[in-house]
Amino acid sequence: MSAQISRDVAVAVPGGTLHAVVWEPEDATEDTPTILAVHGVTSSHLAWAWVAPRLPGVRVIAPDLRGRGRSNAVEGPAGMAAHADDMARLLDTVGVERATVAGHSMGGFVSVVFAHRYPERVSRLVLVDGGLPLAVPAGDPDEIMAAVLGPTAARLSMRFDDESAYLAFWRAHPAFTGAWETRLEDYFAYDLVPAADAPGRLRPATSHAVTRDDTADMTGGTTLAAALRALSHPTVFLSVPRGLQNEEPGLYPPAHLEAVLAAHPAIEHRRVDGFNHYTVVMSDAGADVVAGVLRAELALV
Repeated sequence: MSAQISRDVAVAVPGGTLHAVVWEPEDATEDTPTILAVHGVTSSHLAWAWVAPRLPGVRVIAPDLRGRGRSNAVEGPAGMAAHADDMARLLDTVGVERATVAGHSMGGFVSVVFAHRYPERVSRLVLVDGGLPLAVPAGDPDEIMAAVLGPTAARLSMRFDDESAYLAFWRAHPAFTGAWETRLEDYFAYDLVPAADAPGRLRPATSHAVTRDDTADMTGGTTLAAALRALSHPTVFLSVPRGLQNEEPGLYPPAHLEAVLAAHPAIEHRRVDGFNHYTVVMSDAGADVVAGVLRAELALV
C-alpha cells in the first residue's frame, strides 16, 4: 500500500476562499475510498490529524469551516446550510462525487444537513458526539454558547501575548488534564492569528460572530430538525460519557439521548467509554476507535 501524503486545497465559496487538507495515498484514484471529515464549532481540519493516519488507503478530506482556521476570513452568514453548501463545493473541487461523511461535534450537525441538502453526495454518516439535538438551557445564543462550550467559547474574546501563553491556557483546560501530548501543540498553535484589535498579540482564529450564529442555528433553528426528519442514510452515532470540560454526563445525558434516539430509531448508537468530547478524536486511543468505525463503514475490515 502506498504512503499517505497530504495536500492543501483552496475552494472558492461565497465570501472568499475555503481552506482544506486532503490526506490520501500517493497512488489515489477516483475509486479510492473517501471520507469527508468535518470538525467542531471552534476547531479546524487538524482535529482529524489523529484519525487520518489510521486510515491507510483512504482519502480523507478535511476542511477548515468558514470562520475557522485558514478559512476565518470567509465573509457572509454561517449556519448549517451555508456550511453544507461549502462541503458540496469542496467535493467538487477535489473531484469526488460521493463520500462517507464523518462529523465531530458541530461537524455532526453540518454532516446531517449536508446529507439532507445533497443526498446523492453522501453514502453513510458517522456522527461523533454531535449531530443530534442537544439538551441546552433556554437563553440567547451567547448564553447558550457559554453554557455548552464554557472556556472554549470564552477564549474567543481573549488575547494572548504569544503562543506559549495560548498553550498554557489549553494545558490547564480540564479536558486535557492528564491527556496532554505534543501533537496538541501543533493543533492549538494553528489556531492563532494576529489580533487586529491588540497589536503584537494573538487571538484564536475562530470568529466569535460565526460561532454565535452557528450555535443559534444548531440549538434553535429549524434546519437540523428538517434534516433529521428526512434522514435516510445509514448513520452511526458515537457518544462519550464526558463533555468539553471533562464533566459528566457530557453533551448527551442518558435520558435525553434515549429520547432522541427513540425519535430516530434508524440511527445506530454506540457509547464509547473512557473519553471526553475532545479526546474521542484528539488522542491515539480515541482515534483508534473512530478510525475503526470508519473502516467498518467503508467495509475495509
